[in-house]
Formats: sequence, C-alpha cells, structure tokens
Amino acid sequence: MIIALTLAAALGGMLVILLTSASADTALFARHTPLLIILNALAALLLLGLVITQLRRLWRDYRNGVFGARLKTRLLMMLAMMAVLPGALVYAVSMQFAVKSIDSWFDVRIEAALDGGLDLARSVFETMQTELLVKGRSMAYDLAEVPAPGAVLLNRLREQAGVNAAVLVTANGQLVASSSASELPELMPALPDPVELRQARTGTGSARVEGDAASGFVVRALLPVRAYRFAAEPLILQLEQPVPAAIAQSAALVEAAQRDYQQLQLGRAGLKRLYTLTLTFALLLALFAAIALAFFLASRLAKPLLMLAEGTRAVAAGDLTPRAVLETDDELGVLTRSFNEMTQQLSQARVEREAAQRAAVWGEVARRLAHEIKNPLTPIQLSAERLQMKLSGKLAPEDAAMLERATKTIVDQVEAMKAMVNDFRDYARLPPPNPQPLDLNRLIAEVLELYAHSGFNIETELDPLLPPVLADADQIRQVLHNLIKNAAEACGDKVGAGGNGNVPPGADPSRKVSASGTARILVKTRHAGRKAELVVADNGPGFPPEILQHAFEPYVTTKPKGTGLGLAIVHKIVVDHGGTVTLANRPAAEGGGARVCVQLPIAPSGENADAL
Repeated sequence: MIIALTLAAALGGMLVILLTSASADTALFARHTPLLIILNALAALLLLGLVITQLRRLWRDYRNGVFGARLKTRLLMMLAMMAVLPGALVYAVSMQFAVKSIDSWFDVRIEAALDGGLDLARSVFETMQTELLVKGRSMAYDLAEVPAPGAVLLNRLREQAGVNAAVLVTANGQLVASSSASELPELMPALPDPVELRQARTGTGSARVEGDAASGFVVRALLPVRAYRFAAEPLILQLEQPVPAAIAQSAALVEAAQRDYQQLQLGRAGLKRLYTLTLTFALLLALFAAIALAFFLASRLAKPLLMLAEGTRAVAAGDLTPRAVLETDDELGVLTRSFNEMTQQLSQARVEREAAQRAAVWGEVARRLAHEIKNPLTPIQLSAERLQMKLSGKLAPEDAAMLERATKTIVDQVEAMKAMVNDFRDYARLPPPNPQPLDLNRLIAEVLELYAHSGFNIETELDPLLPPVLADADQIRQVLHNLIKNAAEACGDKVGAGGNGNVPPGADPSRKVSASGTARILVKTRHAGRKAELVVADNGPGFPPEILQHAFEPYVTTKPKGTGLGLAIVHKIVVDHGGTVTLANRPAAEGGGARVCVQLPIAPSGENADAL
C-alpha cells in the first residue's frame, strides 16, 4: 500500500506538470500527448488492479466469516466515501470551470478586438505610405525641372518634405546623389534592385513597409523623375521613412496575439479533450489512492480492536497468557497495554488464589497427618526402649549390640517423624498475622546475631532510609530463619573464610556450591515504592527448573531429609501480610546461586513512630 500511495503521489505530480505544459506550451504538449496519456492510463490500471486485489481478499474474508472482516469493511466504506464524495464534487466543479474558461478564451469580442487592432496597424502603415508617395511626387516634380540635380538640391528638398533619407539613382541603378537625416550617414546607401527599378520606371510610384519588430519597420517608396527636356536621362527617386517605435511595437504585439489566438482556436477542441483527460485521470488516481489509503487505515485502526477482541475471547476461555501489544503512544496503544496488564493481573490473582487454595488443602492435610501420625509414635518409641531394657542383659554381646543398633534406629526415625509432624502442625496452625510497624533492618540484625558463630559468611546491604513495614515481628522472624537456613543448606560444605570447616547445622554435605571459593549469603533490603524488599541470596547451585514452578507447594524439596515446608510457610506468611515472594536464580556474572525476594507493605506514615 505504501508503494501504491507513493506511485499515486508521483503520478499526481506528473499530472500537474501535464496541465501546466498544456496551458503554457501547446506545441510541447502536442509532441508528448500520446506518451503522457499512456503513462497515466497504465498508472490508473495498476492502482485499479491493486484495489481489486484488496477488495477480493476482503470479500473472501467477509464471506468466510473471518473475525474482523466486517469491521474492516465498514471502516473501508466510511473512509472511501469520505474521499470519493469530495473528489467527485471537485471533479464536477473543475470540469465546468475548465470548459467555461476555454470557451471564454475564444469570445467573439476578443477576436473582433484583435482584428480591429490589426486593421488599425494596417491603416497606419497605409497612411504613412500614401504620405510618403505624396512627398515623393512633389520632390520628383522639383527635381525634374533641374537639368542636373545634385546632392545639395536633394538634401534641401528632403528637409523640406521631412523625409528621413532620399536617394537619386539612374535607371540602370547608378547612384546620382543621396541625403540622410542621420548624423552618421551610410557611405553607400541601400539601392533598389533592377526589378524594382524597372517597376518604378514604368509606373507612377510604389511604396511598401519593410523590416520587422526586432530591427524596426521602414516605409520605402520608389518614384520616377520624368524630365521635360528631350534626351534627358530618366532618374529614380527612393525615399525612406522609419515607422515610430511605439507604433511598430504595438503593431507587432497585436500581430503576435492574433497569431497565437488563431493557433489556440485551431486547438480548441483538443484543449477541451486535454483538460477532460487530465481531470479524469487525476480523479481516478486520487480515487484509487484514497481507496488504497482507506485499506491501510482500516487495517491500522482495526488491528488494536482485533487484538482486544481476540484477547477478550481468550480471557473468556480461561487463557490469561500475555498478548501482543500495539507499540504506539496513542490511545489505542495505551488501551492494548492496559488490557495486557489487566490479563497479567488476572493471571497473578488466579495463581495466588490457586496457591491459597492449595495452601488451605495442605493445611487441612497437615492437621490430619499430625493427628493421625503423632498418636502411635510415642508407643512405638516406648516399646522399642522397653525391649532393649528387657532383653539387653539376656542376650549374647553380639545380639545385644544388634538390638541396641536396631532400637536406636527406631528411636531416631520416630524422632524424625515427630519433627516432620510438628512441622506439619506448625504449617496448619499458622495464626493470622498481627501487623504492627516494624523496623525490618533491626529485626534482621537481631536474627543474624544468632548466626554469628555458625561457621559461614553472611553479608548485609541494608537500606538506612528504609521506612518501617507493617508486619508481625514473630512471623517475619520465622521467615528470616527459614530463608537463611535454606541458603545455608544450599551452600553445602562451603563455609566462611577462617571458619572451622564444619558444615552449618542442617546442611546436606552432599550438595556443592556452583562456584569455587567461600560460600556467601547476602541479606539485602531496599525501598521500592510502597513496598519494602527483603532479598536473601546465596552462591549455591540455585533452584532446579522443575522446582521453580512448584517451590511454594508443601513437600516440594530437593533435600533428602527435608519436608518441603520451609518455602511454603514463608509464602503463606508473606501472602497473609499482603506481600509477595518471588524466586529466581542469580546470573553467572554475580556468582550464581538462588535469590528469594520478599516484598512487604510499608507502614502508614502516622504509625512509623511506633516501629520497634
């Protein structure tokens, strides 16, 4: 479409040049008329083909019920009508104006005025010729009475008659005398040719106008000088009188205008056809270009609406995946981005709802497990201990040792099951938070005091301007303990520089950190708008991809002895506080490892003074 519009603009310029050339230089137009008509016809056919192709495609979509075809059709019709109606009106007015203008050029009064001007110029020239002949006859009469007329007499007679130049020659063309009013007379004046001499000798005298508008017009007369003496040689008198410059210029202008007028009159019908073709081609090209532009604008306007319609249908079907947005700064672009943000918020809300539902289900499961499993654990442990007490003295040493190992195994496993049941019980019995203004940095410092001699390195980057958060201090303390414990276990057997080489409590010795060097745990806080961010990161192996999708579900863990409730408890506490928890793996440039980001709401400004 862009190419078609560019071509239409170029052809529109060509039509303007054509119209200008036709009105300014008819001969130039006549030489190139066929080529210009062919080019314009080809351009019109090309745009017509593009328009027909687009219309057929739109009709096929409309007939097949393609979503959005009806909207595009309505937009196309409205935009095309907006272009066609003004174009047709301008075409009709232009045609009437052009035809009437051409007819006005050939008005009868204009033709009569030009003819009158030419007749007037001819009358002036004829009057000057007559006057010059009258003066010449008078001079010839006086010269005929003198036996041998010379230059002195000729000059006197010329001045008396008011003639510009006079030449006296014999019948065979020999110069007898000459006289001129010019200050620099010619050495050899122009003499008549033999034909003119013969006509002058046999006639009574003749006069004519010679020259042109550029060099000037001159009235020239030839008269015979008839001597009254017998055997006197016949002489010819030649007189020249220039036409005044103003009269000559006016006559030349009238003659040129009359000549151009006659030329235009001969091409009157051709000019009408020219203007008709030009305006028709201009209308067709403008019409096709307008329809092509209407296709482009209809597609551009319909695109965001179709995107919204498709997104609405997807949301209605339960698909909340992100949609493409229109990257523009206008209202349509803002609308598509707002719709995409809305679907993202709906998706997050659905995820949170599902997580809350799973948490409620797991809470109920944990409560029942704690009730059903914990009751038989104590009798099992007591029975094993009683067997050891009763039989240890009655068995051989080897059998007594085997009994002690078996009894210890039973007791240890019972204790582990009790710990797991207690974790389930704690998860099921998490009370609702009692949020109060809380100095998060101070709470972090208190918790990290407990890990001062744990054998691994903890770094802090606490925002000194962090405002108090609205949270339950005991529950946030539990969040910190769980996150630091998970980070310590992820770091595996790496301890801080200068440590005693012992694995941190609860750490799995089989897990390794991803990079060589000292194991590090970073605790960081910062102010992020209306939230406070708490980040706990480590340089361990990071989260496996399959864990990231379900990390907050109970009993999802990669640790052999873990219950998988640590992050589930953290997530439940943070969500109950109105915050969010996100998990990610740190890039290799930062040393790798895992990163947990907790966002908690900032306490209202009026309550900040009560922060602990």
